[in-house]
Amino acid sequence: MNAATTRDAPELPRIDVQVAASPSPSGNALMAWARAALADDGRRLCIRVVDENEARELNARFRDRVESTNVLSFPAELPDVLGDVAVCAPVVAREAKAQHKSVDAHFAHMVVHGVLHLRGMDHGTEAQAREMEAAEIEILRAFGFGDPYSAAVDAC
Repeated sequence: MNAATTRDAPELPRIDVQVAASPSPSGNALMAWARAALADDGRRLCIRVVDENEARELNARFRDRVESTNVLSFPAELPDVLGDVAVCAPVVAREAKAQHKSVDAHFAHMVVHGVLHLRGMDHGTEAQAREMEAAEIEILRAFGFGDPYSAAVDAC
């Protein structure tokens, strides 16, 4: 590769991965799923894999809900940072088992779901839900995962 090609190549967005709980896919897998959901958004992002206590604390502090949840998204207030996504490993593992999915497939879905929320997608209305679900399905299929909504709808 020559110097011009190197300079002209687009930089990948910086994705920080913090794993504080298990089970967790590899950092490379988490980054790949997030990058796919980022599409052309070049802002920085942090993905943190948390345990139920941390998920419960975050949910209580920022959403006034006392239970743990599978994924939380926190938009940033900085122009070059998209935000943070917290994925609760034990909840995702339980949901994957109950929904007869692999843990990786469900983790991928939660990462993609969280990043799409940060990019402004939502599922508050039926039309919004259809748009967001279609985007999730397309991204996940690119990784060889099936439609996450075919058997059960994930809670968020």
